[in-house]
Amino acid sequence: RYDRPTKAGADMPDSLLPKPFSLQEAKLKNPLALAYLGDTVWDLLIRQRLLAGGLPAGALHRRAILLANAGAQAEAAARIEPVLSPEEADVMRRGQNAHAHHRAPKNQDPVNYSRATGLEALMGYLYLTGQTGRIAELFDIGVPIL
Repeated sequence: RYDRPTKAGADMPDSLLPKPFSLQEAKLKNPLALAYLGDTVWDLLIRQRLLAGGLPAGALHRRAILLANAGAQAEAAARIEPVLSPEEADVMRRGQNAHAHHRAPKNQDPVNYSRATGLEALMGYLYLTGQTGRIAELFDIGVPIL
């Protein structure tokens, strides 16, 4: 699914981003698999925005942990919910209703953990379908200020 280099002798693809999945292909993915990918997308966005703030490395890590936990993600999910398309809301709902084979961590509320999984599933879905502009738009709504 990755683009192949166009220049002779080039070892790296032109883009590190995969070719987008079709909407149908992405919808067929298990919501927990989408959340697995979406967790990384969300974490990367948090870290990228924190880097722009010029904090020292230790402070970056501590702040990232505060912003990428289930409680913070559940709050972000609540902020973006009103602007989701019906298709996006369905993906988020499927993620929220997916049953992992483990419980929420002891320090996380199970409802928040479920909402966070829904947000992560949506981010994974949007990433797989190449909707990076929409990811950025929703991230800006979900995490307006760091």
